[in-house]
Amino acid sequence: MSPEEKARRIVSQMFDNDPFSQWLGIERQEVSPGRCVLRMKVRREMLNGFSIAHGGITFSLADSALAFASNSRGKHAVSVETSISHTLPLREGDILTASATEDHLSQRIGLYRVEVKNQDGEMVALFKGVVYRKSTDWEV
Repeated sequence: MSPEEKARRIVSQMFDNDPFSQWLGIERQEVSPGRCVLRMKVRREMLNGFSIAHGGITFSLADSALAFASNSRGKHAVSVETSISHTLPLREGDILTASATEDHLSQRIGLYRVEVKNQDGEMVALFKGVVYRKSTDWEV
């Protein structure tokens, strides 16, 4: 099995058992070793009292992209540190694309950057994540 096929199978297995990502309405656009691109639409129930998307929505989308990208190489990986900077407000109906890329990978630690952009290609959030890679392999 190619590394790309293995990555897709791992992410499919994760997604199928991830009701929260499913509730968000996430669609997988691209999956490859160390990389994942996700898309979703901001819905009314995701808005806060200012009629903009709750910060947790963007964070959750980026966190899912981190999880899928970091596990796609075949080792179980869990986040140990994450941060996000919100750069633009989001409204109901906005389409978000989160692109996770691997900046560094060692035996035990992975560093990832997730850019979240709106339908106009404007960056609305920048997320950074550090994961711990366990010794457990994904069975696919």
